Amino acid sequence: MSTRTKLVIGGVAVGLLLMPLIGFWFSLLVVIGVPTVAYLMLDPSQRRRLRRVSRKEIGR
Repeated sequence: MSTRTKLVIGGVAVGLLLMPLIGFWFSLLVVIGVPTVAYLMLDPSQRRRLRRVSRKEIGR
């Protein structure tokens, strides 16, 4: 299983666990907001590297 798949499964699990405790909309905000804030905190060079890796540029 790839790292991205593990992260997606973990995110879904966290969302399902949070939903009954804090409500649907707030849990959705947490599941979407935390990765977004983490991405925005990266330097521009780190964002470029992350995009390059996610597109799987082989041979460059």
